[in-house]
Formats: sequence, structure tokens, C-alpha cells
Amino acid sequence: MNAERLRAAQSPLKQRYREAPDTARVAARAEAVLDPTDVACGVAGWHGEVRAGLHPATGGDGSLACSADMLLQALVACAGVTLRAVATAMGVTIRSGRVLAEGHWDARGTLGVDRAAPVGLTDIALSFEIDSDADAAKLERMIATTERYCVILQTLRAPPEISLSR
Repeated sequence: MNAERLRAAQSPLKQRYREAPDTARVAARAEAVLDPTDVACGVAGWHGEVRAGLHPATGGDGSLACSADMLLQALVACAGVTLRAVATAMGVTIRSGRVLAEGHWDARGTLGVDRAAPVGLTDIALSFEIDSDADAAKLERMIATTERYCVILQTLRAPPEISLSR
């Protein structure tokens, strides 16, 4: 896709959202189906089911997806798509590139070994490796714009209100 095609695809959407802001509110949904025989669940994805289970640090054998890894995968996917859209709009050619996310969590918290230990990721490092002929200032602006508009990154930075129902 080039900048002209991207603008042509997004322009009517932007206009509609300016005129009727309520139409810009998009619903997102995910569902996990519990496995009745294992400490696992199935999560429907775009290309089939992903089976999630215990990480080896909490008793799993490593054969099932780890939810923390899935969160980081969502982050790099969103940042990667956002970066490509921003680069396209800016007219920057990316020959190749990668978006990487690394995080840490403390298994003591997850397993209830130490109540003072946190449950969940405590840090995430996001990095971009981009091969392009754009100058450093343009690449920095491109990454800053990606940071501003990446849905998952902004969701992690300003967590939404979460309600639980039983």
C-alpha cells in the first residue's frame, strides 16, 4: 500500500468520525473456552485457535502459549502495523524491520509464594529495528507518532477501567 491508497481508505472514515464521533467507537472482543481436562483454555484467533496454558515457571511444560507472551505479541503486532501505517503516510520506505517487546514477571506472585511479590508484568521494553534510508530525525518522528497512536501501547500506559462479572 502506498500513501495515496492509505489516505483514500482512511479519508472517508476520518470524515465520518469527525461528523459523527459515536461511529468511531469500535467494539473488541475475545473469548477463552476452558479445557475441562487440563489447566488450559482455547482462544479463538484470526487463523485458528491458540491453546494457552501454564508457563514452565508455574508448572507448565512449555507446549502451550503463555498469556504474558500473548500480551507482548499483541503489543508488537499493534506497534508494527501502526509503524507501517505511519511510515506509509510519511512516504518512508522501510526495507526491513522488527518490533521487539520484552517483559518480566515474578512467578512468586502468580503462585502465591510471596504476597509482596507483584502479579503480572512489571516492566516492558519495546524497541524498533528499522532498515530505511530515512534520516534519524524522520525515523524518530515516525516512532514517536507510532507510540502516540498504538492502541495496545496506549492501553498499557493508561489502563482502562475493568469490570468483572460472575
